[in-house]
Amino acid sequence: EIYSHNDALEDWCKVNLPQDFFKNTNTVMGEYAQISIWAESKRDQYWPRAIQEFLDAAEADAFLVAYALNNDDTKIITQEVSAPNIKTKIKIPEVCNAFNVEFMNVINMFRDLGETF
Repeated sequence: EIYSHNDALEDWCKVNLPQDFFKNTNTVMGEYAQISIWAESKRDQYWPRAIQEFLDAAEADAFLVAYALNNDDTKIITQEVSAPNIKTKIKIPEVCNAFNVEFMNVINMFRDLGETF
């Protein structure tokens, strides 16, 4: 997803991140399948386009949750805020809540790390 915009972030990542920074998603396909089944089961809650976008292989959200589901010590850091009543987008917090995956925003991550500014 990061490499699909041809922007400064992509350039920075290519120069500064180690080769093994991005994880291979082949190891989490079982968890991804569980998340896909969950998303498809929510057709009464989300519009078809929201489900399609969430499950698009070029989008990272479902794979991030699958990776965290496969790795117990992993927390997802997101600026998305829970909005269970919207129909236009499946947000990361809803999926995390459904699968008991821990998530937090950036400020809480810094607090957990003991960082101060």
